[in-house]
Amino acid sequence: MPLPPQMFTTANQLLDLTDKKLMVVLRDGRKLIGVLRSWDQFANLVLQDSIERLFVKDLYADIPRGIFIVRGENVLLLGEIDLDKDDHIPAPYRKGSPEEVHALFVAQAADRRRSDKTKQKKLQQLGFEIEHTGEILF
Repeated sequence: MPLPPQMFTTANQLLDLTDKKLMVVLRDGRKLIGVLRSWDQFANLVLQDSIERLFVKDLYADIPRGIFIVRGENVLLLGEIDLDKDDHIPAPYRKGSPEEVHALFVAQAADRRRSDKTKQKKLQQLGFEIEHTGEILF
């Protein structure tokens, strides 16, 4: 008995999404929105008219990126955007200027790094070994 076509999890499933507007979430947390124009057997993607959407607290901003090539191993999640709901902004969010949102994003990342460093110090005091701290030990 042959398996149904939906059982195959290869890059060929991207065929149905070609020329459609997608949101792609990358492993580093970035969110890209663009039209899928091309892809290959490794699920490397080419997005046209892409934007990067930054979220900070209750603000978001869209930063134009143009044509964006994404390496397949960096894709965490992707999905088609419903064009009927594309312009709808969910309740807690409001659009801000890219400069304002980027400044808040940088400040939030700095706060997170400080918090993580404090947690790591506390865990080391309790006897835990911290991995991936970025330090080279010889």
